Amino acid sequence: MKLSLPDFSRGRVLVLGDVMLDRYWTGTTARISPEAPVPVVSIDGLEDRPGGAANVALNVATLGTAVSLCGLVGADANAGILESTLAAAGVDCHLSVVQSKPTITKLRVLSRHQQLLRLDFEQRFDAHEAQLLQDDLARRLTGVSVLVLSDYAKGSLHDYPAMIALARARGISVLIDPKGRDFSPYRGATLLTPNLSEFEAVVGPCVDEASLIDKGHALMRELAMSALLITRSEQGMTLLRQDEEPLHLPTHAREVFDVTGAGDTVISVLAAALASGQDLATAVALSNVAAGVVVGKLGTYAISAEELAVAIAPVERAEDGVLNVEQLQVALRAARLRGERIVMTNGCFDILHAGHVSYLQQARAQGDRLIVAVNDDASITRLKGDGRPINHLARRMAVLAGLKSVDWVVPFSDDTPEALLHLFRPDILVKGGDYQVDGVVGADIVRAYGGEVKVLGLVPQLSTTAIVDKIRQPQ
Repeated sequence: MKLSLPDFSRGRVLVLGDVMLDRYWTGTTARISPEAPVPVVSIDGLEDRPGGAANVALNVATLGTAVSLCGLVGADANAGILESTLAAAGVDCHLSVVQSKPTITKLRVLSRHQQLLRLDFEQRFDAHEAQLLQDDLARRLTGVSVLVLSDYAKGSLHDYPAMIALARARGISVLIDPKGRDFSPYRGATLLTPNLSEFEAVVGPCVDEASLIDKGHALMRELAMSALLITRSEQGMTLLRQDEEPLHLPTHAREVFDVTGAGDTVISVLAAALASGQDLATAVALSNVAAGVVVGKLGTYAISAEELAVAIAPVERAEDGVLNVEQLQVALRAARLRGERIVMTNGCFDILHAGHVSYLQQARAQGDRLIVAVNDDASITRLKGDGRPINHLARRMAVLAGLKSVDWVVPFSDDTPEALLHLFRPDILVKGGDYQVDGVVGADIVRAYGGEVKVLGLVPQLSTTAIVDKIRQPQ
């Protein structure tokens, strides 16, 4: 999937939901309190950021999309901080004041980039107070192409069926970030974006990829939804749509520093992209890349269009990367529907060297997509002996996934890749070195279903074993 930056200014988004203020106190810790076994933090920094639905609206505005925000706040200073911050970012704010409740505020105490404590200042809004937003909705839908309902279970959103029906009657897509163990109030929405734990709390445990897909489609049918996006932390995202193949997108996070606000980023980029005219698969791919950037930041963070453009520049196929067996089977079905020829190779790839890089480039040239199956640590120890591998599995796969020639990296625990060959049925199996074609493990399997087996050359005098021996030689 080739990604490019949309013209985010083309659409208009309305965000309704639980607005809050995220407050950060930062400082140094050098001692333990004599009063209790807790660190003493000497506060030297204070920062306030919009949170919840307010963060969603801020994210949409930062991308350059026109956005309005409706929410409930208290009659206090924190409401003023929220409104002035959002207005400065270009958010069209319509915050209804509830005299008897505070503006929801979450105070986090941090030291050395670690969160030590969170204090929540909040009271749940009741149905009568939530009606203020319900009344506001009908007045704000003109010109809107996407409605986001941002639910943090604080009571701001009450009569979901009425809100969804009102928007859908005008042809407006409704995206919902759900909460709780009952998704039935969201019936008729265009798309829900639960994380995996929220999804499993509703449908039950998903023991494998097939179970997740089956339960997701069942939920979509039950709730008359067009699509479901399940965010899965380090396993990326899975998009389910009616009558279409599942789309799995591996995470693009280089380093997970703080997941605060990552869900807000996903739904806001989704909304902005859809409002700009992008199809759902492209919008999801863009939100996946954006989430990978945001989890590398501290606290809630609004990604700009310029940052997103930089992040998507190297991304040619958003479904590439390190996958498990079931995820790769889904990706292979999609690739074959596109008529792509699948090449597969396997090995330890313990210390990647120029010989590996050259070989993988040759392998990729044999077809359209390249699978690299990698021995796990235990199988390498059995094959190579104690002291191997030098690099553990996750590191080896990460390095391979970073190569331009490699599309998919998948681990296996057996001594041979024969089980994977039965599952993946590559069009071409390749191996490097001094093998004869008949001596390649799995050659008989591939030939039996009509595939090809090829032996490619390697750069001479280069091997991981030789490199390890040289390093271990006394100087």
